[in-house]
Amino acid sequence: MNEAKIGRRDWLKLGGLGGAAALLGGTAKAAEDGKGEVRGIVFLVSDGMSQGVLTMAEDFSRLVREKGTRWWELIGDPASTSGLMECSSADSYVTDSAAAASAWGGGVKVNNGAINIRPDGSESTPILRHLKKLGRRTGLVTTATVTHATPAGFAAVTAKRDDEHLIAPQYLGVVDLIMGGGKNFFAAEKRVDFADALTPYSKAGYEVLHDRDALLKSKSDKVLGLFSGSHIPHEVDRMNNPEVKAKVPSLSEMSEVALKNLLGHPEKFLLQIEGARIDHAAHANDIAGLLWDQLAFDDAVAKVLEMTAGRNDILVIVTSDHGNANPGLNGTGKGYKGTNKVFKTITGVTCSYEKLFEEWGRSKENTPERLSAMIKQRLGFSLSEKENAALFASITTGEISEWSKQQANTYGLLGQFAGNHTGIGWAGTSHTSDPTMISAIGPQSERFSGIVPNHEVHRHFMELLG
Repeated sequence: MNEAKIGRRDWLKLGGLGGAAALLGGTAKAAEDGKGEVRGIVFLVSDGMSQGVLTMAEDFSRLVREKGTRWWELIGDPASTSGLMECSSADSYVTDSAAAASAWGGGVKVNNGAINIRPDGSESTPILRHLKKLGRRTGLVTTATVTHATPAGFAAVTAKRDDEHLIAPQYLGVVDLIMGGGKNFFAAEKRVDFADALTPYSKAGYEVLHDRDALLKSKSDKVLGLFSGSHIPHEVDRMNNPEVKAKVPSLSEMSEVALKNLLGHPEKFLLQIEGARIDHAAHANDIAGLLWDQLAFDDAVAKVLEMTAGRNDILVIVTSDHGNANPGLNGTGKGYKGTNKVFKTITGVTCSYEKLFEEWGRSKENTPERLSAMIKQRLGFSLSEKENAALFASITTGEISEWSKQQANTYGLLGQFAGNHTGIGWAGTSHTSDPTMISAIGPQSERFSGIVPNHEVHRHFMELLG
């Protein structure tokens, strides 16, 4: 395993990719093995990651972990390739996760909101159904509900992505290893139709798991791991709650169990791993929530690269499905000398915006003073009197004084106010049209250099594993 660490200043001094190559010795087999046969593909998705997140995560990681990020290091590895993913959907320059995953999983561009349903209404067969018929092994790992848009695009077909109760039964016999949140879409008492979607999995030989300890002990060939009723908690919330941390596995832990299982069998395989809550934090303009989830995703990248190091038969791909809200670190102070100080403020945040407002909603004492105190305690900065009044009004009356419709909501306001203390600016609260970064290492990695249309990924999967 290559242990070289390249910081942003080192990167600039060395002149980017060419200079970084001088410090890196390679993570897997050398570039000359890049055209070999593929036994397995690990496809890692940082959902909703705008490109600016890569550099912010690198800086943030060095602040809170005293080391850089594995993805940043991978980009500079001479054995890897890098490119840009084109991300449009069939009906918009800006894709949603359902259309993006359907492009990867089904091989055609579909309208936003659909899972493998073409614009003409016909169905596109998702990749994992193809591969299962060929005797391949398959896995889906996510920090969202397992029935959410990105994993669903690889294995399900439905006209509406929000019909997660209809997606839940479709993985049966198609996906060997399923891990994430979403028990509410399987348990009869929680489903909208009250149908039991768990028992059929048990009867089909799946080990149904609900906590971290059971997952780490599991040696089953077929697993349905549901570790939360809805999404897995944001990483900043998981790591600051010992009880939740003990019960809910990290993305890296789920990824390790899944990949170890797949590597232990002779069959070819496709494993999709999604850091889903990066996207959710971006929608909320929640920079601490976003960066901690990005680091959790990076830990999964590091674990996968560690487990596949020295092999010449596993292709690892790291990418995103679309940008979201385009967060960026703005220069602060004279000569921008205040930038580092305000950015460091993010390290003091102890909960996501989602958790903050969840706690607010459970309280009977909802006053402007309490809101101000909660933000000071949990987010680490103080709002001005006018900022606090505006935020309180947005929560209690829906009244918002904001010229930008994108940020005319409680999360958008708090994101702007927080930016005065952290230096982070946001383009909005929705997905963007930007191409996303794609990095690959292992056999056939050169397929993912240059500009890669998202629906072409499916063709590569089929050619390599079909």
